[in-house]
Amino acid sequence: MRRLTYIHQLADWPHFNWDRQQLAALLATVRHKQGRLVGRMEGLGFPLRQEAVLVTLTQDVVKSSQIEGEKLDAEQVRSSVARRLGIDIGALKPVDRNVEGVVEMMLDATRRFDQPLTTERLFGWHATLFPSGRSGMHRIQAGVWRDDQNGPMQVVSGPMGKERVHFEAPDAKRLPREMKAFLAWFNGKQDDDWVVKAALAHLWFVTIHPFDDGNGRIARAIADMALARSDNSAQRFYSMSARIEKQHSEYYDVLEKTQKGTLDITRWMEWFLTTLGAAIDGAQVTLEAVLFKAEFWKSIASVALNDRQRLVLNRLLDGFEGNLTTSKWAKLTKTSQDTAARDIRALVEVGILARNAAGGRSTSYSLAERTG
Repeated sequence: MRRLTYIHQLADWPHFNWDRQQLAALLATVRHKQGRLVGRMEGLGFPLRQEAVLVTLTQDVVKSSQIEGEKLDAEQVRSSVARRLGIDIGALKPVDRNVEGVVEMMLDATRRFDQPLTTERLFGWHATLFPSGRSGMHRIQAGVWRDDQNGPMQVVSGPMGKERVHFEAPDAKRLPREMKAFLAWFNGKQDDDWVVKAALAHLWFVTIHPFDDGNGRIARAIADMALARSDNSAQRFYSMSARIEKQHSEYYDVLEKTQKGTLDITRWMEWFLTTLGAAIDGAQVTLEAVLFKAEFWKSIASVALNDRQRLVLNRLLDGFEGNLTTSKWAKLTKTSQDTAARDIRALVEVGILARNAAGGRSTSYSLAERTG
């Protein structure tokens, strides 16, 4: 007789339970934080809210992929999100198909949060994640449930050659039945708070692991969809994925222990709610950055700037990686070194940019401190 190892092999699967009384205070705290954040954001006015949504969604897409070990170009993600939301950020960077796919999935999940989650919709998300039908060097079946033709589905993390197996998913032959039950629950009568439902949806979907690849990203998109329902808003002001990425070792650890435990998932629910609370707290950083950016542009409204200067200043305000040099300016703006030097010199003269301490060939610049 096969020894029961994972929760999906238990006789009562998928009848999850948890200690609601133990989680009541934590859920109330999270809900209070959500309400305060949404209230603050609603008071910003439309342009600043749009900027906050752009920052949040860009972060969400980049970090959700990073959890799986895939590094996306943040500028491509930002360009894709901005174009789809109709936000003017100046010149848009060309975007790769795989980036477009992740952005399309996340926006469909959060902008159309009130629409049913269906098999067809999930197949569409999966197909957009893997437009070439490949995951890295491996060919996968995109837009269909996995068939386990290459062996059982194992959930792993870590670099190639040092992978850690966290658990083994249900056999492929179970998938139609398992996903029918999951979707019926997700779209069915609302008995629990949508925040609670987000936590359970994340765990349940990851446990089933119905696709060849991309299950983690889709699970987080489903959770974001449920969180959008909890906020009753398509505008995202906090990123659960960004917080999970900061704690990715802990994330995989609690998932593994939950998979090898019982159907009492109190520990997972507590971890999810605590992490969500930290994600909402982290949105304060986004808010401060958006307000700083707005105040910056207001403070230099009377200064005549060309399009190249506006482009680079926006890049600096959005978190430019490394030091800004003449060479980097020229590359960003697709212009000559001489033109870049003139653009920079003009901004230094009016006190917008400041030369950093190192000189010579290492000369670099940053935003000058502003006193008001």
